[in-house]
Amino acid sequence: MKHQNQQRIVVVGGGFAGVEAAIALRKKKYHVILVSDRDYFFIYPISIWIPTGKIPFHQSTLSLTKLSQKHGFGVIIDELTKVNGADKNIELKRTGVLDFDYLVLAIGAGKMKHPGLEHTFSICGQPEQSLSMKERFDALMERGHGKIAIGFGGNPKDKSGVRGGPAFEIMFNMIHVLKQRKLYQNFSFTFFAPMPEPGKRMGNSGYKMLDVLLNKEGIAKKVGKKITGFEQGGIRFEDDSFIESELTMFIPASNGAPVLQNSDLPLNEAGFVLIDDHSKVQGFENIYAIGDVAALEGPEWKAKQGHMAVIMAQQAAFNIHQQILGSPRRKGYQQHLNILCIMDTGDGAGFVYRDSKRDFFIPMPVVGHWLKILWGWHFKLTRTLGI
Repeated sequence: MKHQNQQRIVVVGGGFAGVEAAIALRKKKYHVILVSDRDYFFIYPISIWIPTGKIPFHQSTLSLTKLSQKHGFGVIIDELTKVNGADKNIELKRTGVLDFDYLVLAIGAGKMKHPGLEHTFSICGQPEQSLSMKERFDALMERGHGKIAIGFGGNPKDKSGVRGGPAFEIMFNMIHVLKQRKLYQNFSFTFFAPMPEPGKRMGNSGYKMLDVLLNKEGIAKKVGKKITGFEQGGIRFEDDSFIESELTMFIPASNGAPVLQNSDLPLNEAGFVLIDDHSKVQGFENIYAIGDVAALEGPEWKAKQGHMAVIMAQQAAFNIHQQILGSPRRKGYQQHLNILCIMDTGDGAGFVYRDSKRDFFIPMPVVGHWLKILWGWHFKLTRTLGI
């Protein structure tokens, strides 16, 4: 057996899960290589302020090169094309075959496909879409009026892939800016989603409060009807109704990463990697899957969120270390399952929490907005300074 510091651990993915895993494994003195298809870590939770111009794009990024220099892991900027679990290697588009002793998959998820999706923007898609959305929003404000539709989709094969919070944040932040510029009366907003009770995953208190906020702002709602397609001028639904929109922001539900379809890893019906409570891939002793790429087990309301990805990353690093040492000690993610979100509204926020015992939504005027800003600065400083 190889000595501890001779183990080669490859982490694939440069987001919350991947970066956290690489940092945690380096703290245990392992040789770690991080593979990412872009050279920066994009901090999605604060990217909601890019479309409204509150922060420039670069403030929502961290250089992977600088992170690697600080923490001591290697970086390969390349695209994953195949995972060969049995052969203990992965294939990269330009680099070729990369061997590993342990593999941590943190590549995120794919997106559900909808006809005409190219006519939409997503705050949870490619980072550059936040800038494209800003251009469209700026153009509408310059004109002085517009129709905006914002929504998210669902995946009936795995409901944990729904991500609705950022949609509400974008909507309320746009409304805040329009009110500041005294333009809100010239704009119409429509919220849409195919499920009959969007937001119910947060719990009854959060769902009810969200409905109050939507009604307070006079936002129209179109829920409970399947989306049949997006067009340049709006959204069409299964009942043949149509919402006119000049800016459509839509967050598709997630499904399994397409690149894993030709791997030898076990996948669930939605394409997510099957893991045990310790984040180890079923049937493999040396492969772990964390964050959005993994199939979560737990209560019906479970959701894939950034803080859960961080927890899974830290636990995977701990479990790999214990496994290499020959120790039976392990940590599991399921006991930590919860929904936790600071839902920013531009001039305040709502604190959302749910676990197996309770759920609540606490309005936080003014201070909530600053709390989220401080979280963003704290997150960047702790990773860049190694605190």
